[in-house]
Amino acid sequence: MNPEQLRDASMLELFALEADSQAEVLNAGVLALERDPVAADHLEACMRAAHSLKGAARIVGLDGGVRVAHVMEDCLVAAQRGGLLLSAAHIDALLQGTDLLQRIGHPPGGKLDWSETDGREEIDAFVAHMAAVLDDTAAAPVPRVRAPAAGGVQAPAGPVSESDPATTPAILPASVQPRASAHDGAAGADQPEPAGTSAPTAARPHATPRDDAAFSGESDGTQERMLRVNADRLDRVLTMASEAMVETHWLHPFGVALQQTRRQQMRAMQAIDGMQALLSSPEASVARMGAALAEVRRMLGDASDQLSQRADELDQYDHRASRLSRRLYDTALSCRMRPLSDGITGYARMVRDLGRALGKSVHLELSGEHTQVDRDILDQLDAPLAHLLRNAVDHGIESPAVRRAAGKPEEGRISLHARHNAGRLVIEIFDDGAGVDFDALRATIVRRGLAQPDTAARLSQAEMLEFLLLPGFSLRETVSEVSGRGVGLDAVHDMVRGVRGNLRVTQQPGSGMHFHLELPLTLSIVRALLVEVAGEAYAFPLGHVLRAASVRRDDIEQIESQQHFRHDGRPVGLVSAAQLLQRPERAHDDAAMPVVVLGEHDRVYGVAVDRLLGERTLVVQPLAPALGKIKDIAAGSLTDDGTPVLIFDVEDMLRSVEKLVADGRLSRVRQVGPETAQLRRKRVLVVDDSLTVRELERKLLAGRGYDVAVAVDGMDGWNVLRAEQFDLVITDVDMPRMDGIELVGRIRSEPGLQQLPVMIVSYKDREQDRERGLQAGADYYLAKGSFHDAALLDAVQDLIGEARA
Repeated sequence: MNPEQLRDASMLELFALEADSQAEVLNAGVLALERDPVAADHLEACMRAAHSLKGAARIVGLDGGVRVAHVMEDCLVAAQRGGLLLSAAHIDALLQGTDLLQRIGHPPGGKLDWSETDGREEIDAFVAHMAAVLDDTAAAPVPRVRAPAAGGVQAPAGPVSESDPATTPAILPASVQPRASAHDGAAGADQPEPAGTSAPTAARPHATPRDDAAFSGESDGTQERMLRVNADRLDRVLTMASEAMVETHWLHPFGVALQQTRRQQMRAMQAIDGMQALLSSPEASVARMGAALAEVRRMLGDASDQLSQRADELDQYDHRASRLSRRLYDTALSCRMRPLSDGITGYARMVRDLGRALGKSVHLELSGEHTQVDRDILDQLDAPLAHLLRNAVDHGIESPAVRRAAGKPEEGRISLHARHNAGRLVIEIFDDGAGVDFDALRATIVRRGLAQPDTAARLSQAEMLEFLLLPGFSLRETVSEVSGRGVGLDAVHDMVRGVRGNLRVTQQPGSGMHFHLELPLTLSIVRALLVEVAGEAYAFPLGHVLRAASVRRDDIEQIESQQHFRHDGRPVGLVSAAQLLQRPERAHDDAAMPVVVLGEHDRVYGVAVDRLLGERTLVVQPLAPALGKIKDIAAGSLTDDGTPVLIFDVEDMLRSVEKLVADGRLSRVRQVGPETAQLRRKRVLVVDDSLTVRELERKLLAGRGYDVAVAVDGMDGWNVLRAEQFDLVITDVDMPRMDGIELVGRIRSEPGLQQLPVMIVSYKDREQDRERGLQAGADYYLAKGSFHDAALLDAVQDLIGEARA
């Protein structure tokens, strides 16, 4: 390499990007050629990738890269022309060349001249070996490249027959390592003990963040986070940003119109003052008084019409702005999303190489690789998925001889399927191996003292599979470079739980293991159940909520100094959210109290709250690092109306409950008797998709002393009604998901809600609209066009009386 051609690292960075991109094409294409050596499309794709890398290396001045890419291109062109049928030796050499090109692009320690100094011997050995393979004179084993410092999978020692593809020595990628991860020490395949000998590593072909920092001259702590954004998505964001800017221009003329209305009202007030002066004048006459009164009425009528028009315009603007902001947020959020293929690149190569290192022939089938996943989720999935795949190769797939004896194809198959389901990411990994020997698993459970023999004998298969997720648990008696330490599946389980997901392990009789991972699509937003505790709003992530229920006071039992209620036929402990949060507890003066049921398996508790506020989609905002870890709290957020919300850390909360129970410090949930309940405030539920109208009605009613809850649409209102008790429902008609007429119909068809008063407040003030609402079962119909404070409050008082019973 001519140093003059590389005056800084920028040119090498360009080549590294090119090498990473083309390596993906080469790895996928060469693995496909291993299964079908004459596939013309894959031969063409691989040849073009090698040719592109040769040209890029020549431009940058990397002579070593030119030589490696050139001999690879010779091999592929010969196969294209029919003069060469690719064998296992050719495939191994092509894969090794791909790794070597990436190593040239990401030289160890960031040494720009690595390919001409430390790496020259390695490059010369590869070129010579490739030439020997092409001349069909290769007699020596494939030269091994030096391994990185991290341990990995070591190929079997000793001579192996090259005629059997399943036992051919694996040429494992050694130029790169898996990406850095919080789980590197535990979630990957069990790491070997440090040894003096180097070992090739079956790893994903990605440059490490440390290497990237070396090229850019930045340390790990100061490296700027980069994000690739699809150009079409960026265009949509810019388009919506321009729409938002245009929408803001509407506010100025609207403000001018409001000023005009205000001046009209001032003139009406002046006219009233004049009429009052006229009344005190001795020259007052009925005719003059009538004319003055008519003028005042006209002015007030004009002002009322203008205010109604302004209110309509403001509500329309609210709808437009809300819709635009939601579209803008959704599109901006999609910029964080990446296809799953970005995170699983190289898995097929890893499975193939590891299988060959263990004397097995294994093929990985991928589907759903274009499924969109949040970048942070994708980063955290790297180590767990890699471990599950390595585990399937090592533990699941049998040797070719065993598979032949069992009547199976010699080549084992591992499948990774990804899809979206009900707003969640579902990833399934299964293999066609022998699966777990349950007799051996039961014996291991007993030997490790995890269960008594009689208890272990009664365990079901599903219960025994749960033991595989325990820390330090392994079925292997000896430790190898791949497994035996038992530090893998528990780390996978911890990662899944850490992102509010769940992991299930199953096995069908006579088939391999099946891992089912269900994860959130993104960590940036969360669907949550909002509750009120001690006058403050909190949120339970729905992924941890088993049920939101209303528990009657008579159904609460005292068992072993703790309150319980029945859920799904079994007693569930009742705890107070106020005690967990160390907040003052409000006495529950209703016949029933709202309870959120949390947990899984035997760790199920009911958390009593003051009110259920309904489901919301919240944007997760991390708490300031200076605060440290706050007990029972994971993050914060804001609701649509700007109310701050703390999001519970449910796992932490369950641990807090268990500690209170163990210490005997769990207090009773406060309740009051029926005589005190008579003094309670009456509750009103306001259901309206307009934030303006919703807040106006809430403030009016709260100011009069009513206890007011709000819902953002008919479906949200229906969910709140089924969980809490109210004395009155005020609803709009036109709303998304469920309109007001359907909501009224559901209320009237529900036995426990048939007597609940319902008021409709709508802009539709035609007689047929009024009749339609009353026919649906509404008790009162108020038109927003003639809406004023007194009309609403008078109607509420007519229906349910004063705020306090």
